[in-house]
Amino acid sequence: MELESAMRERRSIRGFLDKAVSRETLEEIIALANRAPSSMNTQPWHLHVMTGDPLEAVRNGNAERMLAGIPPVREISAHAAYEGPHRERQIEIAVQLFEAMGIERHDQEMRQDWVMRGFRQFDAPVSIVVCLDKSLVNDTIGHFDLGALTYGLTLAAWSKGLGCVINGQGIMQSPVVRENAKIPDDQVIMTCVAMGWPDDTFKANSVVSRRRPVDNLTRFIGFND
Repeated sequence: MELESAMRERRSIRGFLDKAVSRETLEEIIALANRAPSSMNTQPWHLHVMTGDPLEAVRNGNAERMLAGIPPVREISAHAAYEGPHRERQIEIAVQLFEAMGIERHDQEMRQDWVMRGFRQFDAPVSIVVCLDKSLVNDTIGHFDLGALTYGLTLAAWSKGLGCVINGQGIMQSPVVRENAKIPDDQVIMTCVAMGWPDDTFKANSVVSRRRPVDNLTRFIGFND
């Protein structure tokens, strides 16, 4: 697949077929993503690829802790409260998804079910836990590097016919993830990527988030025109 096509067509996938992804395919995807740039070639990332029983244990542990009212336990700082246009865009994509799924604003049961899907990592057959060297946890440049790698994973997966969603909910109960993925102590859990074969009948998979036009996010300085 041409790079431009992958970048234009890729979207977040939140419904997956009950179909395994081979280790060979995953290794090909990771090899492509591993070409991501990093500051001074530090390559500070580590990936833990989960499937089968270990992933099911993470799903169950996340769901049980959240339903029991245990507050999220992340290894990184939570994002600040979104305000202004950031909050508006957050609400916009939620409205798009809920409309696609037929979830009414007053339907608390369906809204709760949707939230729990995220903690279950959207029932994807694969979850890639993205970690950073602990020595760089306060290094903002290292966070940029992991962002490049994570985007690379989503593009490489799309080029192979797979779908992904970058899923912060999946690591909100990080102790569960750390235990079941046996993550070394010198690594920090940053996020995870739910991955699998898209279910074309899952209505939310058709949702494409709206993007700002170039002139809304860009200033050009020093150009004659």
